[in-house]
Amino acid sequence: MSKRMKTKYPGVYYRDSQRVGGPGKEKVYYIVFKKDGKMIEEKVGRQYIDDLSPAKAARIRSERIEGKRLSRKEIKEQEEAKKAAEAGKYTIEKLWQEYKLNRPSGKSLKIDQGRYEKYIEPVFGRKEPQEIIKLDVDRVRIKLLKKLSPQTVKHILNLFTWIINYGTKNNLCHGISFHIQKPSVNNEKTEDLTPAELERLLKAIEEDENIEVGNMMKMALYTGMRRGEMFKLQWRNVNLDTGFILLKDPKGGPDQKIPINDIAKDLLNSIVRTKSPYVFPGRHGGMRTTLGVAGRRIRKNAGLPDDFRPMHGLRHVYASMLASSGKVDMYVLQKLMTHKSPKMTQRYAHLRDEALKDGAGQIDDIFKQASEKDKIIKIK
Repeated sequence: MSKRMKTKYPGVYYRDSQRVGGPGKEKVYYIVFKKDGKMIEEKVGRQYIDDLSPAKAARIRSERIEGKRLSRKEIKEQEEAKKAAEAGKYTIEKLWQEYKLNRPSGKSLKIDQGRYEKYIEPVFGRKEPQEIIKLDVDRVRIKLLKKLSPQTVKHILNLFTWIINYGTKNNLCHGISFHIQKPSVNNEKTEDLTPAELERLLKAIEEDENIEVGNMMKMALYTGMRRGEMFKLQWRNVNLDTGFILLKDPKGGPDQKIPINDIAKDLLNSIVRTKSPYVFPGRHGGMRTTLGVAGRRIRKNAGLPDDFRPMHGLRHVYASMLASSGKVDMYVLQKLMTHKSPKMTQRYAHLRDEALKDGAGQIDDIFKQASEKDKIIKIK
Protein backbone atom coordinates (compact mmCIF):
# COMPACT_ATOMS: atom_id res chain seq x y z
CA MET A 1 0.00 0.00 0.00
CA SER A 2 1.34 3.45 -0.90
CA LYS A 3 2.06 6.12 1.67
CA ARG A 4 -0.77 8.39 2.79
CA MET A 5 -0.25 11.95 1.45
CA LYS A 6 -1.65 15.25 2.74
CA THR A 7 -3.77 17.64 0.69
CA LYS A 8 -4.16 21.36 1.30
CA TYR A 9 -7.45 20.63 3.11
CA PRO A 10 -7.20 19.79 6.83
CA GLY A 11 -7.97 16.14 7.58
CA VAL A 12 -8.05 15.13 3.90
CA TYR A 13 -5.49 12.63 2.62
CA TYR A 14 -4.98 10.40 -0.38
CA ARG A 15 -3.10 7.33 -1.47
CA ASP A 16 -2.10 6.48 -5.02
CA SER A 17 -3.70 3.29 -6.27
CA GLN A 18 -4.19 1.34 -9.48
CA ARG A 19 -7.05 2.91 -11.41
CA VAL A 20 -10.30 0.94 -11.48
CA GLY A 21 -11.71 0.46 -14.97
CA GLY A 22 -8.79 2.01 -16.82
CA PRO A 23 -5.00 2.26 -17.20
CA GLY A 24 -2.71 4.18 -14.88
CA LYS A 25 -3.11 5.40 -11.34
CA GLU A 26 -5.77 7.30 -9.41
CA LYS A 27 -6.07 8.83 -5.97
CA VAL A 28 -8.09 7.21 -3.19
CA TYR A 29 -9.24 9.84 -0.68
CA TYR A 30 -9.51 9.47 3.09
CA ILE A 31 -10.75 11.81 5.77
CA VAL A 32 -9.69 11.99 9.40
CA PHE A 33 -11.78 13.65 12.11
CA LYS A 34 -12.69 13.40 15.75
CA LYS A 35 -16.16 12.26 16.84
CA ASP A 36 -17.39 11.41 20.33
CA GLY A 37 -13.82 11.65 21.61
CA LYS A 38 -12.52 9.15 19.07
CA MET A 39 -10.26 9.74 16.08
CA ILE A 40 -11.89 8.30 12.98
CA GLU A 41 -10.36 7.61 9.57
CA GLU A 42 -12.69 6.84 6.66
CA LYS A 43 -12.24 6.06 3.03
CA VAL A 44 -14.57 8.36 1.10
CA GLY A 45 -13.97 7.33 -2.50
CA ARG A 46 -11.82 7.21 -5.61
CA GLN A 47 -10.70 9.97 -7.95
CA TYR A 48 -12.29 8.72 -11.18
CA ILE A 49 -14.94 6.13 -10.42
CA ASP A 50 -16.47 8.32 -7.66
CA ASP A 51 -15.60 11.64 -9.37
CA LEU A 52 -13.90 12.76 -6.15
CA SER A 53 -11.52 15.67 -5.56
CA PRO A 54 -9.79 17.03 -2.42
CA ALA A 55 -12.43 19.78 -2.20
CA LYS A 56 -15.33 17.29 -2.36
CA ALA A 57 -13.62 15.08 0.22
CA ALA A 58 -13.25 18.13 2.51
CA ARG A 59 -16.97 18.89 2.13
CA ILE A 60 -17.84 15.31 3.06
CA ARG A 61 -15.57 15.61 6.12
CA SER A 62 -17.43 18.75 7.25
CA GLU A 63 -20.81 17.05 6.85
CA ARG A 64 -19.61 14.03 8.80
CA ILE A 65 -18.40 16.23 11.65
CA GLU A 66 -21.75 18.09 11.71
CA GLY A 67 -23.68 14.81 11.55
CA LYS A 68 -25.30 15.66 8.22
CA ARG A 69 -23.85 12.69 6.36
CA LEU A 70 -23.54 9.04 7.36
CA SER A 71 -20.39 7.06 6.76
CA ARG A 72 -20.39 4.13 4.38
CA LYS A 73 -20.21 1.83 7.37
CA GLU A 74 -23.20 3.53 9.02
CA ILE A 75 -25.19 3.40 5.77
CA LYS A 76 -24.41 -0.30 5.45
CA GLU A 77 -25.42 -0.91 9.07
CA GLN A 78 -28.71 0.96 8.51
CA GLU A 79 -29.47 -1.06 5.37
CA GLU A 80 -28.76 -4.31 7.21
CA ALA A 81 -30.97 -3.20 10.11
CA LYS A 82 -33.73 -2.28 7.66
CA LYS A 83 -33.50 -5.68 5.96
CA ALA A 84 -33.63 -7.42 9.32
CA ALA A 85 -36.69 -5.38 10.31
CA GLU A 86 -38.40 -6.11 7.01
CA ALA A 87 -37.65 -9.81 7.40
CA GLY A 88 -39.53 -9.70 10.69
CA LYS A 89 -42.42 -7.66 9.26
CA TYR A 90 -45.57 -9.50 8.28
CA THR A 91 -46.92 -7.59 5.33
CA ILE A 92 -50.13 -8.65 3.61
CA GLU A 93 -47.98 -10.41 0.98
CA LYS A 94 -46.08 -12.38 3.62
CA LEU A 95 -49.31 -13.21 5.47
CA TRP A 96 -50.86 -14.42 2.21
CA GLN A 97 -47.94 -16.79 1.64
CA GLU A 98 -48.37 -18.21 5.16
CA TYR A 99 -52.16 -18.37 4.87
CA LYS A 100 -51.92 -20.11 1.49
CA LEU A 101 -49.70 -22.86 2.88
CA ASN A 102 -52.32 -23.74 5.47
CA ARG A 103 -55.23 -24.00 3.05
CA PRO A 104 -56.13 -27.14 1.12
CA SER A 105 -55.21 -26.88 -2.53
CA GLY A 106 -57.92 -27.05 -5.13
CA LYS A 107 -60.14 -24.96 -7.34
CA SER A 108 -61.12 -22.50 -4.59
CA LEU A 109 -57.47 -21.77 -3.76
CA LYS A 110 -56.69 -21.14 -7.42
CA ILE A 111 -59.61 -18.72 -7.62
CA ASP A 112 -58.46 -16.91 -4.46
CA GLN A 113 -54.90 -16.80 -5.83
CA GLY A 114 -56.22 -14.90 -8.83
CA ARG A 115 -58.28 -12.56 -6.64
CA TYR A 116 -55.28 -11.84 -4.42
CA GLU A 117 -52.84 -11.17 -7.26
CA LYS A 118 -55.26 -8.98 -9.23
CA TYR A 119 -57.06 -6.98 -6.56
CA ILE A 120 -55.32 -7.21 -3.16
CA GLU A 121 -51.56 -7.45 -3.71
CA PRO A 122 -51.17 -4.34 -5.92
CA VAL A 123 -52.80 -2.12 -3.27
CA PHE A 124 -51.99 -3.73 0.08
CA GLY A 125 -49.22 -6.28 -0.59
CA ARG A 126 -46.37 -4.23 0.94
CA LYS A 127 -48.33 -2.95 3.92
CA GLU A 128 -48.66 -4.42 7.38
CA PRO A 129 -52.27 -4.70 8.59
CA GLN A 130 -51.81 -1.97 11.23
CA GLU A 131 -50.67 0.43 8.48
CA ILE A 132 -53.95 0.07 6.59
CA ILE A 133 -56.67 2.63 7.25
CA LYS A 134 -60.40 2.38 6.66
CA LEU A 135 -60.33 5.00 3.91
CA ASP A 136 -57.93 2.82 1.86
CA VAL A 137 -60.29 -0.17 2.00
CA ASP A 138 -63.38 1.95 1.32
CA ARG A 139 -61.75 3.39 -1.80
CA VAL A 140 -60.87 -0.07 -3.07
CA ARG A 141 -64.42 -1.33 -2.43
CA ILE A 142 -66.01 1.61 -4.27
CA LYS A 143 -63.59 1.25 -7.20
CA LEU A 144 -64.20 -2.49 -7.54
CA LEU A 145 -67.99 -2.09 -7.42
CA LYS A 146 -67.79 0.05 -10.55
CA LYS A 147 -66.62 -2.93 -12.62
CA LEU A 148 -67.44 -6.09 -10.62
CA SER A 149 -70.59 -7.61 -9.15
CA PRO A 150 -71.30 -7.12 -5.43
CA GLN A 151 -70.83 -10.86 -4.89
CA THR A 152 -67.36 -10.82 -6.49
CA VAL A 153 -66.31 -7.78 -4.46
CA LYS A 154 -67.57 -9.51 -1.33
CA HIS A 155 -65.43 -12.57 -2.15
CA ILE A 156 -62.36 -10.33 -2.57
CA LEU A 157 -62.91 -8.48 0.72
CA ASN A 158 -63.67 -11.74 2.52
CA LEU A 159 -60.31 -13.10 1.37
CA PHE A 160 -58.60 -9.89 2.54
CA THR A 161 -60.26 -10.30 5.95
CA TRP A 162 -59.28 -13.97 6.22
CA ILE A 163 -55.61 -13.15 5.49
CA ILE A 164 -55.51 -10.53 8.24
CA ASN A 165 -57.40 -12.73 10.70
CA TYR A 166 -54.94 -15.55 10.04
CA GLY A 167 -52.08 -13.24 11.00
CA THR A 168 -53.68 -12.00 14.21
CA LYS A 169 -54.83 -15.46 15.33
CA ASN A 170 -51.29 -16.76 14.93
CA ASN A 171 -49.71 -13.72 16.63
CA LEU A 172 -47.85 -12.74 13.46
CA CYS A 173 -49.12 -9.18 13.36
CA HIS A 174 -51.42 -6.62 14.89
CA GLY A 175 -54.90 -6.49 13.44
CA ILE A 176 -56.81 -3.57 11.97
CA SER A 177 -58.81 -1.19 14.14
CA PHE A 178 -61.93 -1.08 11.97
CA HIS A 179 -64.54 -3.35 10.41
CA ILE A 180 -64.13 -4.12 6.70
CA GLN A 181 -67.49 -3.32 5.13
CA LYS A 182 -68.64 -5.75 2.45
CA PRO A 183 -71.32 -5.10 -0.18
CA SER A 184 -74.76 -6.47 0.57
CA VAL A 185 -75.64 -9.25 -1.85
CA ASN A 186 -78.99 -10.58 -2.91
CA ASN A 187 -77.87 -13.99 -4.10
CA GLU A 188 -81.25 -15.68 -4.12
CA LYS A 189 -81.63 -15.84 -7.87
CA THR A 190 -83.82 -18.86 -8.45
CA GLU A 191 -84.33 -19.77 -12.09
CA ASP A 192 -87.41 -21.66 -13.17
CA LEU A 193 -88.79 -22.80 -16.50
CA THR A 194 -92.33 -22.94 -17.79
CA PRO A 195 -93.48 -26.27 -19.27
CA ALA A 196 -93.06 -24.79 -22.75
CA GLU A 197 -89.52 -23.58 -22.00
CA LEU A 198 -88.60 -26.96 -20.53
CA GLU A 199 -89.92 -28.71 -23.64
CA ARG A 200 -87.88 -26.40 -25.89
CA LEU A 201 -84.78 -26.98 -23.79
CA LEU A 202 -85.03 -30.77 -23.95
CA LYS A 203 -85.57 -30.53 -27.71
CA ALA A 204 -82.49 -28.27 -28.10
CA ILE A 205 -80.41 -30.71 -26.02
CA GLU A 206 -81.42 -33.66 -28.20
CA GLU A 207 -80.65 -31.75 -31.39
CA ASP A 208 -77.27 -30.39 -30.29
CA GLU A 209 -74.07 -32.01 -31.56
CA ASN A 210 -72.40 -31.99 -28.14
CA ILE A 211 -73.89 -35.10 -26.53
CA GLU A 212 -71.75 -34.93 -23.37
CA VAL A 213 -72.80 -31.38 -22.46
CA GLY A 214 -76.40 -32.29 -23.23
CA ASN A 215 -76.12 -35.27 -20.88
CA MET A 216 -74.69 -33.05 -18.16
CA MET A 217 -77.55 -30.59 -18.52
CA LYS A 218 -80.07 -33.42 -18.29
CA MET A 219 -78.25 -34.80 -15.25
CA ALA A 220 -78.52 -31.39 -13.54
CA LEU A 221 -82.23 -31.37 -14.32
CA TYR A 222 -82.79 -34.95 -13.12
CA THR A 223 -80.65 -34.87 -9.94
CA GLY A 224 -79.96 -31.23 -9.03
CA MET A 225 -76.21 -31.88 -9.05
CA ARG A 226 -73.90 -28.89 -9.19
CA ARG A 227 -71.68 -28.32 -12.22
CA GLY A 228 -68.47 -28.90 -10.26
CA GLU A 229 -69.85 -32.13 -8.80
CA MET A 230 -70.47 -33.45 -12.29
CA PHE A 231 -67.06 -32.32 -13.51
CA LYS A 232 -65.32 -34.49 -10.91
CA LEU A 233 -67.86 -37.34 -10.80
CA GLN A 234 -66.14 -40.71 -11.33
CA TRP A 235 -67.74 -44.03 -12.19
CA ARG A 236 -66.43 -45.58 -8.96
CA ASN A 237 -68.70 -43.17 -7.07
CA VAL A 238 -71.80 -44.19 -9.05
CA ASN A 239 -73.52 -47.30 -7.68
CA LEU A 240 -76.38 -48.24 -9.97
CA ASP A 241 -77.10 -51.35 -7.90
CA THR A 242 -77.79 -49.51 -4.64
CA GLY A 243 -79.09 -46.47 -6.52
CA PHE A 244 -76.81 -43.84 -4.99
CA ILE A 245 -74.16 -41.37 -6.14
CA LEU A 246 -71.36 -40.42 -3.76
CA LEU A 247 -70.54 -36.72 -4.05
CA LYS A 248 -66.93 -36.02 -3.08
CA ASP A 249 -66.40 -32.71 -1.24
CA PRO A 250 -69.64 -31.07 -2.39
CA LYS A 251 -68.94 -27.34 -2.31
CA GLY A 252 -66.06 -27.92 0.11
CA GLY A 253 -68.19 -29.87 2.59
CA PRO A 254 -68.15 -33.51 3.71
CA ASP A 255 -68.90 -36.31 1.24
CA GLN A 256 -72.63 -36.90 0.70
CA LYS A 257 -74.86 -39.43 -1.04
CA ILE A 258 -77.80 -38.61 -3.28
CA PRO A 259 -80.27 -41.15 -4.70
CA ILE A 260 -80.38 -41.99 -8.39
CA ASN A 261 -83.94 -41.83 -9.71
CA ASP A 262 -85.04 -43.97 -12.64
CA ILE A 263 -84.67 -41.28 -15.30
CA ALA A 264 -81.13 -40.46 -14.11
CA LYS A 265 -80.29 -44.18 -14.05
CA ASP A 266 -81.45 -44.53 -17.66
CA LEU A 267 -79.26 -41.57 -18.61
CA LEU A 268 -76.19 -43.04 -16.88
CA ASN A 269 -76.77 -46.42 -18.51
CA SER A 270 -76.89 -44.74 -21.92
CA ILE A 271 -73.45 -43.15 -21.53
CA VAL A 272 -70.71 -44.99 -23.43
CA ARG A 273 -67.86 -45.62 -21.02
CA THR A 274 -64.26 -44.88 -22.03
CA LYS A 275 -60.92 -45.52 -20.35
CA SER A 276 -61.40 -42.29 -18.41
CA PRO A 277 -62.49 -42.68 -14.77
CA TYR A 278 -64.78 -39.67 -15.20
CA VAL A 279 -68.45 -39.93 -16.09
CA PHE A 280 -68.24 -36.66 -18.06
CA PRO A 281 -64.54 -36.52 -19.03
CA GLY A 282 -62.76 -33.49 -20.38
CA ARG A 283 -59.94 -33.28 -22.86
CA HIS A 284 -57.74 -36.41 -23.08
CA GLY A 285 -59.94 -38.15 -20.52
CA GLY A 286 -58.98 -35.82 -17.68
CA MET A 287 -61.30 -33.90 -15.40
CA ARG A 288 -63.52 -31.44 -17.22
CA THR A 289 -63.15 -27.77 -16.24
CA THR A 290 -65.69 -26.04 -18.48
CA LEU A 291 -68.83 -26.54 -20.57
CA GLY A 292 -67.36 -24.53 -23.41
CA VAL A 293 -69.77 -22.81 -25.77
CA ALA A 294 -72.19 -25.74 -26.00
CA GLY A 295 -74.19 -24.76 -22.92
CA ARG A 296 -74.74 -21.23 -24.18
CA ARG A 297 -75.60 -22.52 -27.65
CA ILE A 298 -78.24 -24.90 -26.29
CA ARG A 299 -79.70 -22.10 -24.16
CA LYS A 300 -79.92 -19.83 -27.21
CA ASN A 301 -81.47 -22.52 -29.41
CA ALA A 302 -84.06 -23.20 -26.70
CA GLY A 303 -84.97 -19.51 -26.65
CA LEU A 304 -84.19 -19.14 -22.94
CA PRO A 305 -83.23 -15.78 -21.37
CA ASP A 306 -79.57 -14.76 -21.66
CA ASP A 307 -79.18 -14.70 -17.87
CA PHE A 308 -80.40 -18.29 -17.46
CA ARG A 309 -77.43 -20.33 -16.22
CA PRO A 310 -77.23 -23.55 -18.26
CA MET A 311 -76.18 -25.73 -15.32
CA HIS A 312 -76.99 -23.96 -12.07
CA GLY A 313 -80.31 -22.81 -13.46
CA LEU A 314 -81.32 -26.43 -14.09
CA ARG A 315 -80.39 -27.30 -10.51
CA HIS A 316 -82.93 -24.65 -9.44
CA VAL A 317 -85.51 -26.05 -11.85
CA TYR A 318 -85.04 -29.50 -10.28
CA ALA A 319 -85.60 -28.10 -6.79
CA SER A 320 -88.55 -25.97 -7.88
CA MET A 321 -90.30 -28.93 -9.51
CA LEU A 322 -89.90 -31.04 -6.36
CA ALA A 323 -91.08 -28.25 -4.07
CA SER A 324 -94.09 -27.39 -6.21
CA SER A 325 -95.14 -31.05 -6.40
CA GLY A 326 -96.24 -30.84 -2.78
CA LYS A 327 -94.87 -34.34 -2.20
CA VAL A 328 -91.42 -33.40 -0.90
CA ASP A 329 -90.96 -31.60 2.41
CA MET A 330 -88.25 -28.99 3.01
CA TYR A 331 -86.02 -31.32 5.04
CA VAL A 332 -85.92 -33.94 2.27
CA LEU A 333 -85.33 -31.23 -0.33
CA GLN A 334 -82.44 -29.88 1.74
CA LYS A 335 -80.82 -33.33 1.75
CA LEU A 336 -81.39 -33.85 -1.98
CA MET A 337 -79.84 -30.46 -2.74
CA THR A 338 -76.98 -31.11 -0.25
CA HIS A 339 -77.58 -27.70 1.29
CA LYS A 340 -75.54 -27.09 4.43
CA SER A 341 -78.38 -25.33 6.21
CA PRO A 342 -82.20 -25.21 5.97
CA LYS A 343 -81.94 -21.48 5.25
CA MET A 344 -80.56 -22.20 1.78
CA THR A 345 -83.57 -24.39 0.99
CA GLN A 346 -86.11 -21.82 2.19
CA ARG A 347 -86.02 -20.04 -1.17
CA TYR A 348 -88.26 -22.87 -2.46
CA ALA A 349 -90.66 -22.81 0.52
CA HIS A 350 -93.17 -20.55 -1.23
CA LEU A 351 -93.54 -23.18 -3.97
CA ARG A 352 -94.26 -25.81 -1.34
CA ASP A 353 -96.83 -23.47 0.25
CA GLU A 354 -98.53 -22.96 -3.11
CA ALA A 355 -98.70 -26.73 -3.58
CA LEU A 356 -100.24 -27.14 -0.13
CA LYS A 357 -102.81 -24.44 -0.90
CA ASP A 358 -103.64 -26.16 -4.17
CA GLY A 359 -103.94 -29.45 -2.30
CA ALA A 360 -106.25 -27.92 0.28
CA GLY A 361 -108.28 -26.41 -2.54
CA GLN A 362 -109.07 -29.89 -3.84
CA ILE A 363 -111.64 -30.23 -1.05
CA ASP A 364 -113.68 -27.54 -2.80
CA ASP A 365 -113.97 -29.70 -5.91
CA ILE A 366 -114.80 -32.79 -3.85
CA PHE A 367 -117.66 -31.10 -2.03
CA LYS A 368 -118.94 -29.43 -5.19
CA GLN A 369 -119.05 -32.75 -7.01
CA ALA A 370 -120.71 -34.44 -4.05
CA SER A 371 -123.27 -31.65 -3.78
CA GLU A 372 -124.21 -32.02 -7.42
CA LYS A 373 -124.93 -35.69 -6.83
CA ASP A 374 -126.85 -34.97 -3.63
CA LYS A 375 -124.34 -37.04 -1.66
CA ILE A 376 -123.71 -34.42 0.96
CA ILE A 377 -125.80 -33.79 4.06
CA LYS A 378 -126.32 -30.11 4.67
CA ILE A 379 -125.34 -29.02 8.15
CA LYS A 380 -127.54 -26.40 9.75
